[in-house]
Amino acid sequence: MNDFLGIDTSNYTTSAAVLQGDGAMRQNKRLLPVKSGQLGLRQSDAVFHHVQQLPEILEPLLRAGYSFRAVGASDRPRAEKGSYMPCFTVGSGAARILADAFGIPLHLFSHQAGHIAAALYSAGKLELLGREFLAFHVSGGTTEAVLVSPDREQVIRTRIAASSLDLKGGQAVDRVGAMLGLPFPAGRELEKLALSSGRSFRVRPVLRGCDCSLSGIENQCAKQKRDGVPPQEIARFCLDSLLAALDGMCGALLREYGPLPVVFAGGVMSNSIIRRALTEKYGAYFAAPEYSADNAAGIAVLASRREAEK
Repeated sequence: MNDFLGIDTSNYTTSAAVLQGDGAMRQNKRLLPVKSGQLGLRQSDAVFHHVQQLPEILEPLLRAGYSFRAVGASDRPRAEKGSYMPCFTVGSGAARILADAFGIPLHLFSHQAGHIAAALYSAGKLELLGREFLAFHVSGGTTEAVLVSPDREQVIRTRIAASSLDLKGGQAVDRVGAMLGLPFPAGRELEKLALSSGRSFRVRPVLRGCDCSLSGIENQCAKQKRDGVPPQEIARFCLDSLLAALDGMCGALLREYGPLPVVFAGGVMSNSIIRRALTEKYGAYFAAPEYSADNAAGIAVLASRREAEK
């Protein structure tokens, strides 16, 4: 029994993954359906769609003949008191049933911890789980930098070091994308549009200490659209503005906490423009795109580490 099942039911994606005994990962996931013109789902709708999709996501993994040693699931957005979203109850409830049926342990983690572990797995840097490092989680619902340290019970412990004071990175991307007529989630299409511009912008970020403000991105892009700026230049300005904010935050945090390894996780961090710049400047570690967006791979990794620490 050397395989580990992970389940994650976020506000964007239904996902399950198996970390096999040889270290290989098998994922199965599906975006939640969002109607054209909408920027996300209500929690009640997300729960409904997870209930419909999770059996179809799990079935091929459960029929594949794996020998599960433990099941892991995300049961909350962050490892903070009061952190809760109903959509995570679908995955954690299913994980509890499977653990009872198989007679194996169940381990619960935060969605954010799963993102961080998935990024480390993808980057081949799981050894960082044994030391302190700085991690950014940038998605539609979160733009945070956390100090990560080893923890015997939860594998890693996170402490918020900085965050966006208003709009989140993924919200900025999706709102500008909707402004330009792109489908939700807009990250991939906005990146394609930006790369076709042939331009780049030097943007001064709005920082308050190590925290950032991102609301100006949407406002400035809306003004550019009214002024007739080409869509590809608006897209590039949006991403360069987000890059400038993350760069400013990272620099400020490293000055405050000293030289730490830096990891970037979350769906927005699959962007090649941001990835290239921050890797060159900080030697930062990023997940491959399939491990950047919401996924259960990191949860399976954490379940395996939790079992190893028993």
